[in-house]
Amino acid sequence: MAAALFLTQRGIPVTVIERSVEPHADPRAATYHPPTLEMLAPSGVTDDLHSNGLIAPRWQFRDRREGLVAEFDLGILAGDTPYPYRLQCEQHKLVEMMERRVASSPLATIIHGTAVDEVAQDESSVRVRVARTDGRSECFSGSYLIGADGGRSLVRKSQHIEFKGFTWPERFLVITTTFDFESLGYAYSSYTMDPVEWAATFKVPGDDGRGIWRCVFPTRPDENEADLLDRSRAAARLAEFVPESVSGRVLHVNLYAVHQRVAATYRKGRVLLVGDAAHINNPLGGMGLNFGIHDAHSLAGHLIRAIENGDSAPLDRYDRQRRTVAERYLQAQTIANKELLEESDAGRRTARQREMRAIAADPERARQYLLRTAMIEGLRAAASIE
Repeated sequence: MAAALFLTQRGIPVTVIERSVEPHADPRAATYHPPTLEMLAPSGVTDDLHSNGLIAPRWQFRDRREGLVAEFDLGILAGDTPYPYRLQCEQHKLVEMMERRVASSPLATIIHGTAVDEVAQDESSVRVRVARTDGRSECFSGSYLIGADGGRSLVRKSQHIEFKGFTWPERFLVITTTFDFESLGYAYSSYTMDPVEWAATFKVPGDDGRGIWRCVFPTRPDENEADLLDRSRAAARLAEFVPESVSGRVLHVNLYAVHQRVAATYRKGRVLLVGDAAHINNPLGGMGLNFGIHDAHSLAGHLIRAIENGDSAPLDRYDRQRRTVAERYLQAQTIANKELLEESDAGRRTARQREMRAIAADPERARQYLLRTAMIEGLRAAASIE
């Protein structure tokens, strides 16, 4: 939807082929970094996010035994962005906001309940065969095809593009609760270090806008899936983390496999990749969804230049820019986030916590650190790649 939104805004007609009938409402990404809000602002989506989301002006590193380690105030980025904070709002709400705008454009056609099952291209066009939920098959053709179809992307596989990287041995357990972690001093986005069981906690608006909390934990590879998804066991895990959480109610329990992978190329002729089809990573730091929207924004600009100039060079530049920063920034930062939380050596963990405190206490060091974690540094690096 982001790719379609950015393209129709620039006068390019699109057809969106979507397997689902409506956005998935299960717990997924919910954090928006400053550059993403900037990109969505011209369409009015950023205004909607502010109306429906929660502003998170600061975030924390914590220790499971010692409590608060360091707190970072994103207000220090006020000279770098008009949105010096994180905004929390569930992904399915964002999709609905974007789809309303795409659907209202005379340049857009959205087809739900339809899955692509075959892709073919030649020098002048791309053709896709789709299967509808009612069993009918149909074919579509266009000048270009954008594969935004997730980590298992059929579009990527159809072009025999390698998906390089690895899968973490542990799965991530996401528990959604009504317990208010803010009552214990937690920021709306917090990361708690522990060598055995780290945790990430963040607040989202929920259905009524009053707010609920999601907690992410690692799991052992030998843990039984049915046990992990049992709500009473999930409540017990939360209580081991924060005993006061027994006063809340577990709303959802979800389990996810976690990968770190980047496609070998984001372009194969007239087929282009964005989002999870191009890269996947662990969710610590809230970067995956944002990076995918940044892909879509970048690709829209490069695709328009390619169409206007009759030259494919901008599409090669898109590949170089976005794939390079995916490898150097997205993968590196999300892996580092996980390793920091799970550090098992007591000496190194103490040293890292000391360093976090020192960075947070130094305005210039804090700004440089936040430029990277807020995804501004990576975008600036991408723009410098020819």
